[in-house]
Amino acid sequence: MKIALHGKPLTDGVSDLVKEIFKILNDSQTDIFISEAFKKHLSGSDIEASQFPEFNNLFKNDQGIDVLISIGGDGTLLNTVAFTGPSEIPILGINTGRLGFLATSTRQKVKDAVENVLKGNWQTECRMLVQAECQRQLFDGMNFGLNEFSVLKQDTSSMITVHTYLNGEFLNSYWSDGLIISTPTGSTGYSLSCGGPVVMPASHNLILTPVSPHNLNVRPLVVSDQSEITLKVETRSHYYLVSLDSRSEVLDASANITIKKAPFQARLIVSNDISFVDTLRKKLNWGYDVRN
Repeated sequence: MKIALHGKPLTDGVSDLVKEIFKILNDSQTDIFISEAFKKHLSGSDIEASQFPEFNNLFKNDQGIDVLISIGGDGTLLNTVAFTGPSEIPILGINTGRLGFLATSTRQKVKDAVENVLKGNWQTECRMLVQAECQRQLFDGMNFGLNEFSVLKQDTSSMITVHTYLNGEFLNSYWSDGLIISTPTGSTGYSLSCGGPVVMPASHNLILTPVSPHNLNVRPLVVSDQSEITLKVETRSHYYLVSLDSRSEVLDASANITIKKAPFQARLIVSNDISFVDTLRKKLNWGYDVRN
């Protein structure tokens, strides 16, 4: 079996967890691959990983990886999804962060989670990805994301105007600090913090959520995931910021962007004893009202 690893810089307590994962994989005689970024993080620790092959992109360089393990928080898992792309390699998220909406395997259960993967005792949940297209190449060809695509003002002064078209029909001009187009998975992320709705992961939708809109009657909008959304941005500075999950770059105002569902999905390895509803209760403290 071939297992790939990606993770964030090691913090207190995480080093021992990573050592445990390496021990389990080595004991099972698994072929181990490590992301280029994670190998750099490990080089400053007492964990010896120089002998393992490294990778930077799994869908452009097929190495026959069976499972990709993400060690960190939800942000680390979002980066991990960018490595897999159209290959749809299953991802196991081990949560060493704070919230853990996506990386749901806890430190306490890491041994069971990894051993179940090695035994083939696991199942995946497919999550929709959002894809952005433009006249120029975006994000070095990795123009897809699990959570959201965002258009944001680049500076801290004037707002931008995002002229938005839904399936070729004019929808609205958002006078705001930006606009978020979120997947159901991303509905509990940036979109939620800007007043967007929580949407169940299996829903076939995209969510448009304005960031600090100038018009108070502008509200988040849920549309079909078969929709094609076109954006034309006006800004005084002639430049604006676009982001896909944790990646970002600057575009000029002449660029038109089309957002739609990607033709492939992310496959997340899930535990039988954890549901999305259970995660909502635990992470958002739903049901903990004193009246209950």
